[in-house]
Amino acid sequence: MTGMDDRLDEAGDWLVRLQSDALSEEDALAFDAWLAASPENGRAYDAVVAASHEIDANRMALRLALSAQRTRNPIVSRRRLFWGGGLAAAAIAASAAIVVLPAGVQTYATAPGERQRIQLADGSSLELNGATRLSARMTGKMRRIELEVGEASFDVAHDANRPFLVDTGDSAVRVVGTQFNVRRRGGRVAVAVARGEVEVGPDGGGLRQHYRLRPGQRLDHAEGATDARITSDAAQAAFGWRAGRLIYRNATLGEVVEDLNAQFARPMRVADPRLAAVRVSGVLVLDDQQAVIRRLALLTPIEAKEESSGVLLQRAP
Repeated sequence: MTGMDDRLDEAGDWLVRLQSDALSEEDALAFDAWLAASPENGRAYDAVVAASHEIDANRMALRLALSAQRTRNPIVSRRRLFWGGGLAAAAIAASAAIVVLPAGVQTYATAPGERQRIQLADGSSLELNGATRLSARMTGKMRRIELEVGEASFDVAHDANRPFLVDTGDSAVRVVGTQFNVRRRGGRVAVAVARGEVEVGPDGGGLRQHYRLRPGQRLDHAEGATDARITSDAAQAAFGWRAGRLIYRNATLGEVVEDLNAQFARPMRVADPRLAAVRVSGVLVLDDQQAVIRRLALLTPIEAKEESSGVLLQRAP
């Protein structure tokens, strides 16, 4: 077995442990130490997370197909299910579980802690993170999403004649068919690609040039800025929220709290700018808010103070 094989095995073990309800504070600290030991560990973990997303998607499609076919004909053979209409059954089942957007303009919003899956008329699908608002316009000539605030993951159906655009203020993401994530919060935009390619460029101002992103790459820029930063092997962390995990590598505490405020109804704030600038690396499991704060306190020098308006994070003595 090669060194990379060993790392992938270790990464798989960590993924299982991190998804366990019995995850302990010691486990979280040990995972952080494993990530810090080598950049290759982080790349292996990203690869395992990406593979798990594909497996989950295939498993869900199979479950939908089986459920729909049993409803229509309980004694149908499995062979007929897969070769004689399984795709149609899956589509019927999926339409009952996912909001389907008709042509025209539709606006969707989620509250903190809420998520929503949307299926567009062209077959593309979206998943909205908490505290997100966007609108979708679907016509015979264009597919356009305006992300006003928040974060969404996109799985775009291929259509070379109708490019898919995501407006994020003064920049836009342009694709034909791919899987990617877009985040717009606090005056910053981040685009991460899991499959296919996307192009990010100016849309009435801001960026001076167009950037092409490939799988595994992530682009970050401030709204109004003329330049953007691209990083590699960092994209999969952007999809962690879909699995109930927030994954950070050298993020600021302020950025982490901004993300957490999209997950919980009770808002959190950092006491002072110096504390907000403290760097954070690690994984936060999104279960109970108090449990998340306790895990965050293991990664940063904070303590939480309950206020009538929410939770204040201040520097621990």
